[in-house]
Amino acid sequence: MPKAFVLINADMGYESTLAANMRGIAGIREAHMLYGNYDILVKVEADSMDKLKEFIGTKIRKIKGVKSTLTMLIMNDD
Repeated sequence: MPKAFVLINADMGYESTLAANMRGIAGIREAHMLYGNYDILVKVEADSMDKLKEFIGTKIRKIKGVKSTLTMLIMNDD
């Protein structure tokens, strides 16, 4: 099952709302607020690589308040 970490830059003032809302989205396993260059880190998983790409592109990136993302595919999740 493909998994990825997605680092998210949020529009000013949306950070905590986005992190809280993302915890309720099916496919998102974890959501954490961060300090530093990115505002939120989410761990996502899907049934296939195509579904993972689609999920990130059509679900996460389209949420109001998401400014930009950086996706890192997980090679080993032991």
